[in-house]
Amino acid sequence: MGRIRTAVSRATYAAVGAAIGAALGGLVSRNAASSGGALGALAGATIAEIRADADGVFAGLRPDSESESDSDDAAVDG
Repeated sequence: MGRIRTAVSRATYAAVGAAIGAALGGLVSRNAASSGGALGALAGATIAEIRADADGVFAGLRPDSESESDSDDAAVDG
């Protein structure tokens, strides 16, 4: 189940990145929209990969990391 959730998360980020990239590129030209979509999908997939990594750049922003850090603090204080 975890692999499916990770794959769907990556696909979602890639799709959103592609849409944003295509929209921005579409302001320039049709060819730029295609290239922008491809670059946006790559950026979205990269962000999803970084976010999925437990030690990634955004690890502190994940909701589940707060509960772990609180329990670690309690163990140190106790």
